[in-house]
Amino acid sequence: MALAVVLLSGGLDSCVTAAVASQDFELALLHLNYGQRTVNRELAAFRAQAAYFQARQVLEADLPVLGQIGGSSLTDLRLPIPETEESGAGLPSTYVPFRNTIFIAVAVAWAEVLGAEAIFIGANRIDGPGYPDCRPDYFAAYRRLITLGTATQTRIDLRTPLLELNKADIVRLGLKLKAPLELTWSCYQAEDLACGRCASCRIRLQGFAAAGAVDPIPYRRQ
Repeated sequence: MALAVVLLSGGLDSCVTAAVASQDFELALLHLNYGQRTVNRELAAFRAQAAYFQARQVLEADLPVLGQIGGSSLTDLRLPIPETEESGAGLPSTYVPFRNTIFIAVAVAWAEVLGAEAIFIGANRIDGPGYPDCRPDYFAAYRRLITLGTATQTRIDLRTPLLELNKADIVRLGLKLKAPLELTWSCYQAEDLACGRCASCRIRLQGFAAAGAVDPIPYRRQ
């Protein structure tokens, strides 16, 4: 089978994305530590999923510069993680500036070295809070950049299989593909029991409920 690089955070969406990719590719799983609050818990989730999927290649890389730059409540402990809907027309405080662009760039470099034919990312436009790097036109532009920025003989297809799915559909797809959802971690601020109150927990719980399924991870409150 051909090889695909999957950006695997350890969360629900990226786990389901890896399950999708595994239908047609062997997997090279990439995890990036960028100074996020739950870096240790996400890394543990990544390693458990990498073992489950029997990845051909695994790469754990550090990008501390994103944490040093700051500007996001995911990386700056002085900024509170919102537990209610944020008001205003701007981006939520959990937005990490230019994160997907940097992550995909690392994935492209590794894919080119490995000779991988595709990169999978679990970006989602429907349930997301309006992040600019989760838009269809953004990924269209990035595909053009990959073509322009790699060797002439390189062919890497950037795939976003969850882009137009809501969270309930993502849960249903994960269950259908027997993705190890019990090994995932989505909470923005806790590493022992998921808080159940941050935006990521709320959207995840709503998705499982709408799919008629029980979320298999432990929560402090729901």
